[in-house]
Amino acid sequence: MVSPDKIIANRSVADWMRTCPVVSDICELKETAWIDPDKLPFEEAKAACELTMADIEDAAARLDRFAPYLRTVFPETAESGGIIESAVRPIPHMQQVLEADAGVPIPGRLWIKLDSHLPISGSIKARGGIYEVLKTAEDIALQSGMLKPEDDYSVLASERFRKLFSEYSVAVGSTGNLGLSIGIMSAKLGFKVTVHMSADARQWKKDLLRSKGVEVIEYASDYSIAVAEGRKRAANDPYCHFVDDENSRTLFLGYTVAELRLKKQFDALGVAVDDDHPLFVYLPCGVGGGPGGVAFGLKMVFGDAAHCFFAEPTHSPCMMLGMATGENSRVSVQDFGVDNRTAADGLAVGRASGFVGGLMRPFISGCYSLSDERMYSLLAKLADAEDIFLEPSALAGMYGPVLTQTSEAVAGYVEKSGLSEKMENAVHLVWATGGNMVPREEMRHYYEKGKALSSIH
Repeated sequence: MVSPDKIIANRSVADWMRTCPVVSDICELKETAWIDPDKLPFEEAKAACELTMADIEDAAARLDRFAPYLRTVFPETAESGGIIESAVRPIPHMQQVLEADAGVPIPGRLWIKLDSHLPISGSIKARGGIYEVLKTAEDIALQSGMLKPEDDYSVLASERFRKLFSEYSVAVGSTGNLGLSIGIMSAKLGFKVTVHMSADARQWKKDLLRSKGVEVIEYASDYSIAVAEGRKRAANDPYCHFVDDENSRTLFLGYTVAELRLKKQFDALGVAVDDDHPLFVYLPCGVGGGPGGVAFGLKMVFGDAAHCFFAEPTHSPCMMLGMATGENSRVSVQDFGVDNRTAADGLAVGRASGFVGGLMRPFISGCYSLSDERMYSLLAKLADAEDIFLEPSALAGMYGPVLTQTSEAVAGYVEKSGLSEKMENAVHLVWATGGNMVPREEMRHYYEKGKALSSIH
């Protein structure tokens, strides 16, 4: 337990606990929830934001230009025409399980967004990570004079472009899934790639990257150190592009495109999202780039009808800590005596992105935390109920719908937002962030552990 006299950001821990009660829960590793007191009506938040819908549309257009290339080099994207996208579907049986476990009905319908099954790298990182690599390649190709925006981008699969890209390198620091997307995409284009992996990264992810010709540098410490080392090494090489998960606007915009497509999916399925049909979205959160980008896109597309929550492990609630204290990246969970050790490897981050925390403050509804044991239990229950297998971190979002009924903070948010009478029409969307590429034996261990814990959670 951290000393109450310890000074963090010019205040004692005791003072933080007194003025910001959720800090006590964080320090005691309790499952908890925090509602953002600075959330603004959408039009006010949008007016003050540096990013716009035009930025999202620009990113979408770039991904459309690359579709012929992706269709050429990744046959698994042929059916979608080279567009990297995932299905959205209702999960009524899982809703019944959650209701039975919680002992309360969950008004509305439960849906899942299967980014766990995105082509190429099997996680939400196939959005932002691949987008930033593609933008880097486009910039280089355009500057070389070998490519024009109106060209058929499938020419990038030719040997002359691979030779061009081989003169450059890409680097990233990662707990796992971002490293996979960056590594796989960069290697396919012909870049030299280095992924700086933290101690939390799964061995199978390191092995897969190495099999693709990616250099993997391992660290005994956590995510922040891996990122810092990667950034430092890349700074000395003018031909190296460092993908900065903590601060990258490009990475962030890659995630935002999902919502333009989700809107089309919902329209095709007859799912309404408006003032009378609120959309609650639950996003597993590590450093914040992926969930922040998705949440930003959701707000830009659906406005005040979208209510977004970041979901984090009790051992790594860095975004909740940063936003609740108002200190963003100036504090870490380790400062407050929390160990940042979790089975949810993609969420094992001790210090949140200051860029995302600051930008999302007027947009986000709140954050909540849950235990590793609950994530494992939900993993097994989802597999049994819907035959969907995810990695532990992807289940962080699954507890959100329950909290709208059982958490004083989240239920209070629903009531204060004037939504109580509208929840029967609500869409609860759990963003499943990864799992499709997990080796079968490893997934079996996850499932068995979850089954053993199911009687407790």
